[in-house]
Amino acid sequence: MSDLHELKCEACQIDAPLVTADERVELAKSIPAWEVLSREGIDQLERAYTFKNFKQAWAFADKVAELAEAEFHHPTITLEWGKVTVCWWSHSIKGLHKNDYICAAKTDRAHAALTA
Repeated sequence: MSDLHELKCEACQIDAPLVTADERVELAKSIPAWEVLSREGIDQLERAYTFKNFKQAWAFADKVAELAEAEFHHPTITLEWGKVTVCWWSHSIKGLHKNDYICAAKTDRAHAALTA
């Protein structure tokens, strides 16, 4: 699963399956810095990224927004001075789908490209 960032999101319908416990373990290997958090009973992937200033954080938040539009899968993006927190989950199924892991991997890739 090291090439997770190269996959594309698939259309996710309300009856799409949540990732299984075994799938979560395997998918998490590609995004080890991400946490699974439960909010109001809905599991979500979350990661905070730090930056030297607001402008760098803002540029990254813009990159994540562009990625979200390209994948037609939209996260919560919280922009603060020197910090961006990104949270992926599939709204239609109220939990985690493979799409969330794909987008998390793409987010990590965008961060690596911006900070290289």
